[in-house]
Amino acid sequence: MSRRTWIKPELVHLLLLFCLATIGTSKIRADDLIPKLQPLIESHAGEVSVCVEHLVNGQRFVWEADRPMPTASLIKLPVMIAAYEAIANGKVAIDTPITVTREDMVPGSGVLTDHFSPGTQITLHDAIHLMIAFSDNTATNLVVDRIGLATTAERMEALGFPNTKLHSKVFRGDTTVFPERSREFGLGSTTASEMVGLLKLLHGNQLVSGDASEAMRKHLRACDDDTKLRSLLPKGTPVANKTGAVSNARTDAALIESPSGTIAICVLTRNNVDQRYDDDNAAQVLCGKIGRVVFDHFNANMAMVPPPNQGPLAIGAQSPLVETLQRTLNAKLQPSPNLTIDGDFGPATQVAVKAFQAARGLSETGMVDERTWKALSPVIETEVVSEPAVVNAEVLAQAPPDPTDGPPFVTARAWCVIDANSGDVLGGHNAELPLDPASTTKIMTALLILEEAERFSTCLDEVVTFSPQADATIGSSCGLAVGEKVSVRDLLYGLLLPSGNDAGTALAEHFGAKWADRDGRVEGASDYSVFIAAMNRRAVELGLRNARFRNPHGLTEPDHKLSAADLAILANHAIKLPCFRQVVATRQYGCAVSHPSGYSRNVKWSNTNQLLGTVGYLGIKTGTTDAAGACLVTLAEREGQQRIAVVLGSSDSAARYVDTKNLLRWSWK
Repeated sequence: MSRRTWIKPELVHLLLLFCLATIGTSKIRADDLIPKLQPLIESHAGEVSVCVEHLVNGQRFVWEADRPMPTASLIKLPVMIAAYEAIANGKVAIDTPITVTREDMVPGSGVLTDHFSPGTQITLHDAIHLMIAFSDNTATNLVVDRIGLATTAERMEALGFPNTKLHSKVFRGDTTVFPERSREFGLGSTTASEMVGLLKLLHGNQLVSGDASEAMRKHLRACDDDTKLRSLLPKGTPVANKTGAVSNARTDAALIESPSGTIAICVLTRNNVDQRYDDDNAAQVLCGKIGRVVFDHFNANMAMVPPPNQGPLAIGAQSPLVETLQRTLNAKLQPSPNLTIDGDFGPATQVAVKAFQAARGLSETGMVDERTWKALSPVIETEVVSEPAVVNAEVLAQAPPDPTDGPPFVTARAWCVIDANSGDVLGGHNAELPLDPASTTKIMTALLILEEAERFSTCLDEVVTFSPQADATIGSSCGLAVGEKVSVRDLLYGLLLPSGNDAGTALAEHFGAKWADRDGRVEGASDYSVFIAAMNRRAVELGLRNARFRNPHGLTEPDHKLSAADLAILANHAIKLPCFRQVVATRQYGCAVSHPSGYSRNVKWSNTNQLLGTVGYLGIKTGTTDAAGACLVTLAEREGQQRIAVVLGSSDSAARYVDTKNLLRWSWK
């Protein structure tokens, strides 16, 4: 009897991938990517660094790939590697319990700070997963505390990646171990080629161990940010990646499992003109386009290779395949189970599978194995459509015709228009609805400071020193660093033109300290909280019925709300102050800042308000966050009449300007 050698299905799949990659890409060259990617990169308003390597055929594409660039949260990938190395060396245990304290909690991305209470206990493994899957800033600092701040840079140096460094803890700029690099790059730094080098080692199970490498890839596959490299890839493409975003930089590094083999790719950007935190941010769109071009290039004319057998489809699965299963069960089971087509294999789907198996004489396992798939075939991958005669006979209802009078239709969730001369409300929709106001918050910040200047004119010449807390404030920035000094008068431009969240924090700390010293400090109250309390008191005095302030800049926080009507009233008070009108109407402003070490430098701020390029628009304030959508408060004048228009939650940045123009055209009538 002859001996047979059995080959595992997974190995067959890998051999097939290799053969297809060798045959299907034999005529494909990385140089051919240049005419495809160069126009995308050169047309981007900002600096770009790219490195791509096909890990089966070894072809590479590079663009400024050795230039050090900011990482933003991408640095959390090297932190994860350093953590698993420390675990392997016995310096820390993966199941080490960690108690999250209030002092640990920092703002920004993640879930721990906003959704968990002080005293919550997690393991080191959980902290690593939160750091990667949700880019959790608090979890990142917890991991860094366990392995040591300098460990990541030391481990990257040992691996041959000297430019890849974590500089400080997140939102703890004062902890930096690389002060010069912190000033230049922020939280972390790397190069595109070094990140691809790390990904290549990770793919080859050469980081720490095979088991550790797979555990790290599992964390990366769970990354919940699909706005960059993942965004335009074919549906269902397996990706293990980590992204990063701060105001002027967007980054992403990924292992893309394509039919021709795995592709390692890193895109780094900095000094981006578009600094919006929207899904259509120009740098994020660029990442998506680069990812798709690279995918298509290396997979031209290749048939999709089915994944190796992963076993029966069972409860807990989440995928487009589950959607296909749910549609098929709805169509083929009588009576129909009417499953929701959501791609989640839950208890209801399991019950329907068992019912189908019972009806076809199959074992009632509730799992979809090969025999069950065969019985279900042909499966239904799109929505079931009724017979043509039924469709054609159906009479669909129509809404009444649009009215020919009244205000125009706009995309904004809420709006309000008032006559700035009389204060009369001319119209509105959801005008009293409390909503996230984004950076329109800064109108109140500026109002408090300028009302103080009305009483004490010298306060505009006071010097503000940028604190670590101000420097660490996320989102749009005026670009100043810890220790730099600037006058209140100048910093108001940094607050209202580039919409500097950091400027809002710095001004709140400065005036909060001043008012606490003058009026008597409440025990336990910080300078920052003193200013926030003043914002809320002034809101009550102005009759802002739905206003609740939790910060001076508008970053999303629970219960930080304003209505469109509140903002119209607030803006109408602010425009009574000449300095406010002057600042918000300014399209660009330059000033000098200094540092105690002796240097000084010039800065230039450009107004984010695009309406200022048209005669008759006198500015006020833009605002954008994921929670708020695109917002805009506008002062406009025509033939001696002035209007204030507020739009909250417009569909995108461009729509807020169109919404505002349409409302103002209507209001002039």
